[in-house]
Amino acid sequence: MLLVDTNVLVDVLQDEPQWAEWSIGQLRAQAKVHELAINPIIYAEMSLSFSTIEGLDAVVTQMELTVREIPKPALFLAAKAFAQYRRRGGNKTQVLPDFFIGAHAAVQGWPLLTRDASRFRTYFPSLEVLAP
Repeated sequence: MLLVDTNVLVDVLQDEPQWAEWSIGQLRAQAKVHELAINPIIYAEMSLSFSTIEGLDAVVTQMELTVREIPKPALFLAAKAFAQYRRRGGNKTQVLPDFFIGAHAAVQGWPLLTRDASRFRTYFPSLEVLAP
């Protein structure tokens, strides 16, 4: 299993000029060796690109993405990572989506495909991050 971060999926959906080619290539390559997964946070972030849930669900199915629930240990780890972020001077007051995504992949032992690696590597050092 491999967790796919929202930014990679949005690159493909919006044909992002700088990143779409890299993201499509990575999704194709990783699909050959991993089942591709998203979680409810990623699903929610993806929904911003759609006007209907049916449209979103059709793309999730077409891209062969499995939606996996976030286990309680990952929710706990996300909060601990957020607390560390705040201690380091972070100014956000609510747990950021990236903390849920990184904690989910870390607890499950899954690699994470993203193009925004720094926060994941900082707060989840054991996580295998696949990034440019």
